[in-house]
Amino acid sequence: MINEFLTGNVATKFFLAASSGDKPKDTLWDTTVKNAVYVGVFFGIIVLMFLIAFGLEKICQKNNGTDKKEKFFTTYKMAVIGILTAMATVLMIFDFPIWFIPSFYKLDFSEIPVLIGSFAFGPATGVVMEFLKVFLKLLIKGTSTAFVGELANFVVGCSFIIPAATIYAFKKTKKRAILSCVMGTIILVVFASVFNALYLIPAFTKFMSLDKILAQGAEKNSLVSSDSMTSFVIFAVAPLNLIKGVAVSVVTMFIYKPLSRFLKGNGKQ
Repeated sequence: MINEFLTGNVATKFFLAASSGDKPKDTLWDTTVKNAVYVGVFFGIIVLMFLIAFGLEKICQKNNGTDKKEKFFTTYKMAVIGILTAMATVLMIFDFPIWFIPSFYKLDFSEIPVLIGSFAFGPATGVVMEFLKVFLKLLIKGTSTAFVGELANFVVGCSFIIPAATIYAFKKTKKRAILSCVMGTIILVVFASVFNALYLIPAFTKFMSLDKILAQGAEKNSLVSSDSMTSFVIFAVAPLNLIKGVAVSVVTMFIYKPLSRFLKGNGKQ
């Protein structure tokens, strides 16, 4: 059983059975209830992520002796957050496919402005920006995945932003910034892989059967097996998020320092 799970056979059979279409069609009421539950869960996850980030931010401020000095919102801070969120929204809208993974997976670099804002103001601000980015994208472009893709973008983005911003907030030095980006990228890759295997791919089977998802993965990537979801996650999903984490980290490291005094308000004159 363990060997079968590691090769993806058990998971593949389970999700193929779940998406085989043998179940009776849902009534309008059933669909409405499911959608309401999904929206409730979505907002519950948003609140949970914010509370986690806010708690970590308070710990960092207490450690640095700034817990009674810094206000969460100021006029200047809201203006900067607005600008960075607008940039992140544009970058999220202009996503693009990658050659080694099916085209319904897209890469975007919207975490660059979010990470910059998180470095400047803390992880809780990063979560707020992640939510606003997704919300604005939905207003402008809508959803083609019944909010599954947007939830994934938010949760996976937070898995990178929260640890990276928290590590940097404890001690704002260049070495700590590099460490925060490295750890954030590692956590992003691990979390995104597990999240895809346990939630995102099964959720996407509402639109496409698992065998088709894996077949497209095998067609795009020779390392992916058409009967193994594990190989799809390891050789397609993980590299995609590794590329994103590294790219966001490198760009942020180059541009954050020159921007930092303006972000904090020291250069507003």
